[in-house]
Amino acid sequence: MKQFLVVQHTYAEFLGGIEKQLEDRGIGFAYFRPFTGQSLPASALQYDGLWLLGGAYPVSDPEHWPWANDELRLIAAFERARRPVVGLGAGGLLLAQAAGGTAHAEPAQRAYWTTARKTAAGRDDPFADAVDGRKVLVMVEGRVDLPPDLEPVLTDEAGEWIAVRTGKTAYGMLFRPELKPGMVEDMIMEEGRPLPDNISEVLEETRAQWSESQHTTDLVIAALVTALDLMQERRKMPVFKLNPVGGEE
Repeated sequence: MKQFLVVQHTYAEFLGGIEKQLEDRGIGFAYFRPFTGQSLPASALQYDGLWLLGGAYPVSDPEHWPWANDELRLIAAFERARRPVVGLGAGGLLLAQAAGGTAHAEPAQRAYWTTARKTAAGRDDPFADAVDGRKVLVMVEGRVDLPPDLEPVLTDEAGEWIAVRTGKTAYGMLFRPELKPGMVEDMIMEEGRPLPDNISEVLEETRAQWSESQHTTDLVIAALVTALDLMQERRKMPVFKLNPVGGEE
């Protein structure tokens, strides 16, 4: 069975609207939560792909992201194994950083609806084709400046990057196809979580856009399946069972 590793950074943010899309395609997923003290796997070889989810703080904040270097090493492990990686929000920033980008703490909170625009770099990209012209919710903390040799495949209406393809096996996106209105409500209720000043307006628009957002999510997953060959099951390391001492079962 195909199995994805999913790195979750807050309780409020999970695969959300993407979960059913993966389940319908016969793809399982295992959540790892470093913010609870859970260690991340050191190897990519037990999984068919990696998803990095959103977070509540900039990825350059060592107090709230003490495991950031572990995630960067995990991204490198999946890329060496040629297994797909998808980053959403903070996860998208981590992918851009892993590709040589520079992380910054400001602006601390960004949340806005925009129309996605395909760039020249995204001209023949199936993912960029699928999202071009659609309204999307960008929600991310901090920023990562892309390295000079990496062009985004999608920008917002102001020309700021919102999606990048790093090599053949990975996409990082700052817009959030997984978010459902209830997840935004949970973020608002999450104790101690910093929030953008316009979060009430963002929630209202998220509710109003919900029907179209579900269609956008469908298009995103279908495009990722095509672009990253998500349906291919990768060879996994065998798991050995050690016999207990004394031959007990």
